[in-house]
Amino acid sequence: MYPMTPTEQLAQIESEALAAVASASSLERLGEVEVAYLGRKGQLTGLLRLISQLSGDDKPAFGQAVNTAKDSLTARLTERRAGLAKGERAARLAADAIDVTLPGQRLPLGRQHVLTRQMDAVKAVLIGLGYQFVETPDVEHYHYNFETLNYPPDHPAFDEQMSFYVEDTHLLRTQTTAFQAHVMEHQKPPIRVATIGKCYRFDAVDATHSHTFHQVDILAVDEGLSLADLKGTFAHLARALFGPSVEIRFRPDFFPFVEPGVEVAIKWGNRWLELGGAGMVHPNILQNMGIDPERYTGFAWGLGIDRMPMIVHKIDDLRLFTENDLRFLRQF
Repeated sequence: MYPMTPTEQLAQIESEALAAVASASSLERLGEVEVAYLGRKGQLTGLLRLISQLSGDDKPAFGQAVNTAKDSLTARLTERRAGLAKGERAARLAADAIDVTLPGQRLPLGRQHVLTRQMDAVKAVLIGLGYQFVETPDVEHYHYNFETLNYPPDHPAFDEQMSFYVEDTHLLRTQTTAFQAHVMEHQKPPIRVATIGKCYRFDAVDATHSHTFHQVDILAVDEGLSLADLKGTFAHLARALFGPSVEIRFRPDFFPFVEPGVEVAIKWGNRWLELGGAGMVHPNILQNMGIDPERYTGFAWGLGIDRMPMIVHKIDDLRLFTENDLRFLRQF
């Protein structure tokens, strides 16, 4: 059997190449065919090396024939690539199609944190009583956090309320009661305001203590206000939050910013649980704010928000509120 001539080799390779293009079942396979025949080391490209074996008259004709075969194969590759691309695109669309008649998948929804829900509940009650909520800074000036609240420089509260100082004159507020002077500087009686937010004290963290906690403070200043008004307001809040039959208790206590001062508590189960401190606004504070203490009286309280859901839901560890454990948070 005689070896094939360059022209016969060209015919055979061209035929195989066209057959390979026709049978390629994917764009990836078609790419492999293109490289095999038209690549730098491809079979059709390699035929050009045979030109040197031909006589002078046959060289131009063979070179032209190889180029014609390459052009023909390139055209068939382009045509086949378009067809395969269309088919693969249709297959992807079919695979990704959504049956709109099928029931949808519910996305997991977030929910309010138990402390946020408690704060909203407190706000709803006090707004219903006519109180306007205001916000004051978490980073507070010493003047508002202590001096305007009738604290003498050597008061033992400075030891009890160990503070986070940002600089010599500014600290993280130890109580939301610091909002009182902010309000009375710009508003004169009648006053019905409240605030709710975080407080910070240098305290060891355990099941019942934290360096960060939440308080709600109210301030009411008007003519004729008495301790009875304070007690009625607190009773309304307590019954709205803990049920109409909850018992409340006022016990004498001392706070520099009220006179007289009381500790307020509710009876839950068989225990009395303290919620915070309250009392009549100290006359010194009113006078320092330019309000006549002979004409006006006021009452105020600072209640711990964190204790409220602990009472209702029987939560025994304050740290659970801030540990972001979904097993805990999903219960509410």
